[in-house]
Amino acid sequence: MKKGVSKSAVIIIGNALVVFICLVFLVFGLWKVLSDQVFDINMKQSMSGAPHEDILVIGIDTTSIKEVGPYPWDRKVYAQLISRLEAAGAKAIGFDIELYTESNFPESDKLLADELTKHKNIIFPSHADLEGDFDRSSKVKEGELIMARKTDQPIPMIQKSVNKAHINAAFDTDGVIRTNWMQINTPDGIFPTLGLALAQVAGVDVSKYLNLPVLQNRPKSEMLIKWEGKEFDFETIPFAKVLKGEIPPQVFKDRIILVGYTAPGSDEGITPIERHMHLVYAHANILNQVLNQKVIVPVSGVITLAMSALMIVLFGFLTWRLKPITSIVLVFVVSLGLLALQYITFTYNDQYLDTIGAVLSGLISYIGNIAMKTYFETKQKNYITKQFGRYISPDLVKEIAKSDSEIQLGGIKRELSLLFLDVSGFTPLSEKLKPEEVVDFLNMMFNLITEVTLQNRGTIDKFIGDAAMILYNAPLDVPDHAYYAVKTGFEIQEGMEQIRRDVEAKYGVTLSIRIGINTGDVVVGNIGSYLRVDYTAIGDNVNTAARIESNARPNKVWVSESTYDLTKDYFEYEFAGEKLMKGKSAPLKLFEVVSITGAPGEGKKRDKVS
Repeated sequence: MKKGVSKSAVIIIGNALVVFICLVFLVFGLWKVLSDQVFDINMKQSMSGAPHEDILVIGIDTTSIKEVGPYPWDRKVYAQLISRLEAAGAKAIGFDIELYTESNFPESDKLLADELTKHKNIIFPSHADLEGDFDRSSKVKEGELIMARKTDQPIPMIQKSVNKAHINAAFDTDGVIRTNWMQINTPDGIFPTLGLALAQVAGVDVSKYLNLPVLQNRPKSEMLIKWEGKEFDFETIPFAKVLKGEIPPQVFKDRIILVGYTAPGSDEGITPIERHMHLVYAHANILNQVLNQKVIVPVSGVITLAMSALMIVLFGFLTWRLKPITSIVLVFVVSLGLLALQYITFTYNDQYLDTIGAVLSGLISYIGNIAMKTYFETKQKNYITKQFGRYISPDLVKEIAKSDSEIQLGGIKRELSLLFLDVSGFTPLSEKLKPEEVVDFLNMMFNLITEVTLQNRGTIDKFIGDAAMILYNAPLDVPDHAYYAVKTGFEIQEGMEQIRRDVEAKYGVTLSIRIGINTGDVVVGNIGSYLRVDYTAIGDNVNTAARIESNARPNKVWVSESTYDLTKDYFEYEFAGEKLMKGKSAPLKLFEVVSITGAPGEGKKRDKVS
């Protein structure tokens, strides 16, 4: 880039912008929606579907409601259920049922309370009243227990005989339950979540769940739930069957029992593994996680940031160092590799490595750098087209620019038509004029030559002082190249009539040029040394064209017999005689162009040679 900001400066500024955009997305968690989706996929794919065998769910289902009666039930049925389960040897019983107000049957409330005084392994939960709608970003301090304003607890006569627990659900911003508060601080003390409380009552070591690693931007004691089972992966028995004694007592012995709603449309929530899960099974999954001593540990945010930085550098590097197809394939492979790494660490190590930030940061880097690279390549291509267009036809330049295949350079055998021209008597002519005057009339002549050549799809190989060498059918194919070569020579001589008049009027000298054309096989390509190469043609037919030009009459176009045979249908010729050329054992027949009589595709016209 000769003007404006340099290429390196644009790349630096562009990548600084890429880094800034990625930092904004990472710091403000704008990748979270996609990260959560990938987390859910990992969860679904890694779940075993075989929860702990000690867990049993007693469901308040549609059949039970029909048999026991309309809900809410008389609380004596809960007393009867507890009595039966305790008699069968249940380890712990947790009700996902709210008994926050006294019922219309005080004697039933007392009956339940009296039954509860007989046991120490029963939980009726409370609900923590959090301030307003829960918003982690403004109302929760990282590293501290979430604080409730108050709690809704079971009625006093029940409350004094049951273990504490809360049943609050932690919803993400998209309404999905991915975590749970294992403990909530309240004015009435610290309440464990129902699943954790059940495990404690059952005698399970829960110490690791009382001192969990603090999740980034989350309160203390919030845990990622390891979902292992959908609803009916857990053994579930209808409430009515247990109440009626239809289930053998040994089914309940040493089991941890959850009682909750399983009827359609009641107490449901969205989870990573099911869109409509009855929340008693959410508690069952938390209980299962505690029993299996599983904790999903998020990998440090520093590592996530480092991975993102690495992907920005790597994907940017691949963009500039590799071809587009190769870089796209590698970017795709690396991205898949990161996602596979996330799945493996999640499934086999219980670690949550969020790679979405790294993958998307890398993709932003790739897109940004590919845009810059495309801009510079387009700019360079336009520059080359503009510069190269001075030497060959713009149509050929466009074909070269859009061609998917590389032009074969380095020396190939090819049939070309070659045009040589030279100023007749240039040396004595130049002696009569000042150097700047010589340059002036040469430029006038070469402007004409260049315009006519490019119009006829020719390639100007070189200007040599007062002479020029022009190729047809290289570097790309030019059908009917012999026709275009002869047409170029004829039109140059026609155009030279005006230039001769101008030069004579301006400088008082007569300007004449000779043109010679030959068609035949030559070697064309990059010829030279590793330090300096020239795209040109060499061979006997090149020499022949040059010698035809040196023998031609001033202001005339002479062609070889091979060119004549290819173009005699389109031009009127006069036989110019035979000439013995240097290096030839036999004289060559030469022909002088008189006029244009047709063109390829217009219908051929044959004219006899005079």
